[in-house]
Amino acid sequence: MIRLSDRIDALPRYPLTGIAAAKLRLREAGVDVIDLGAGDADHPPPEGTRAELARALDDVAMHKYGFQLGLPDFRRAAVDWVARRFGQQFDPTTEFTPLIGSKEGLAHLALAVADPGDAVVLPEPGYQAYFGGAVLAGAEPVVVPLERERGFLLELGELPEALLRRTALVYVNYPNNPTAAIAPRDYLERLVATCRAHDIVLAYDNAYCDITFDGYVAPSIFEIAGARDVAVEFFSLSKSFQMTGWRLGFAVGSAPSIGALSKVKSYVATGAFQALRAEELVAPIVAELTIRRDVAVAALREAGFAVESPQGAMYLWVPLPEGVPSAEFATRAMEDEGVVVLPGSGFGAAGEGFFRIALTQPPDRLREAIVRIGRTLAAFRERHAVRTP
Repeated sequence: MIRLSDRIDALPRYPLTGIAAAKLRLREAGVDVIDLGAGDADHPPPEGTRAELARALDDVAMHKYGFQLGLPDFRRAAVDWVARRFGQQFDPTTEFTPLIGSKEGLAHLALAVADPGDAVVLPEPGYQAYFGGAVLAGAEPVVVPLERERGFLLELGELPEALLRRTALVYVNYPNNPTAAIAPRDYLERLVATCRAHDIVLAYDNAYCDITFDGYVAPSIFEIAGARDVAVEFFSLSKSFQMTGWRLGFAVGSAPSIGALSKVKSYVATGAFQALRAEELVAPIVAELTIRRDVAVAALREAGFAVESPQGAMYLWVPLPEGVPSAEFATRAMEDEGVVVLPGSGFGAAGEGFFRIALTQPPDRLREAIVRIGRTLAAFRERHAVRTP
């Protein structure tokens, strides 16, 4: 019998594992399934993006290996976008690298900057690629619980000094998945200052920077003085451009940090499909998500959930009544009502007491799904006499 590595044994079960098979089983049984689980857009990419791909299909050069370089036009377009969006300039050759979706870059960064025995600090609840990157690099993942009362902020400077001295990398993500929290500027200043004081690499996951509401504008970490000394910022075309299946993102940062990440990637991938490039206005997408957010928040409150209306990301982080296990609640919502949501515990133990809704259905389907989720809550109350949150 083959022996699996200790690193594989250390990886927890991925939250979305098994959901696809369960959805198929329910649909084959005639259930009208409404999927609010994965953050996967229900519209195609913008028309201009699809047309650009169609034009590139007959260009032989587009079907060659990318070798981490990617299409020069994409590099220039991406750094130009960063300059327009955030006022930050990066060299498209030495301070930029294309990614096969930001997820792989986030995980691979740990292999570039962390050694066995180093600590990698990451938030919980949080994106599982952070934990996986730390484990696969042989480093020690140090989980920091995010608390609702503190705005779901990872306060790196409050960790013990001895831990900070051996920390090689910290992962931070705002607007946040799954909590939809945003980061105030003074928080980002504290974060950068702590990283600089302890030579900690800051992986700033900005996948949701353009999905913001009510006038809030998400910053780049590089708008904070001193960030270029320590940070690598990750962007994704999956959410803003509705291109989840295309697998395209990029990272920017100092030449040494980007060079290290590119070196790791040169051993595990040969680059993204070069024809993948996009630059479209995201305003219509955000406008639609705003409508969905408002509809879903109102429906959840009517159904008895004390949910807050977020200013960023494409999720609602919904508190459950005390005593309702999130995994059991999500299972019952799917099996009894045909609605897929993700349990908070799937994002780590600190996520218990919540479940996540992705705004990936039109308003009428969101309303219908939340009516069903409300029935699930009512059934829990009836069986267990739980209190309203």
